[in-house]
Amino acid sequence: MSSEKKRVQFRAPQRLIDRTDALASVLGEDRTDILVTALREYLQDAAHDDALTQEIAAAYYDDEITYDQLTALVGAEEAANFRVLKQQLNEGFVEDVVDL
Repeated sequence: MSSEKKRVQFRAPQRLIDRTDALASVLGEDRTDILVTALREYLQDAAHDDALTQEIAAAYYDDEITYDQLTALVGAEEAANFRVLKQQLNEGFVEDVVDL
């Protein structure tokens, strides 16, 4: 994992931030550590959700996300499988058009 960091800013409900701050105090961490851990775990879980994985694949097939973004979301092995399938779909489309 890259150690390169990027600053982000977002708005969140006050109650959520209060809970984050309370947990940070209990664990002796700062708010950022808690939020980064929560986001990392959410993204990890999302990558294993079949319905979401199919939405991610569809976005890749429709060129809404890049291969690098696909890889970041679903991992290298699954991204490679989706790339092969996309190439096969594109080749099949070309063959279908030629046959017309």
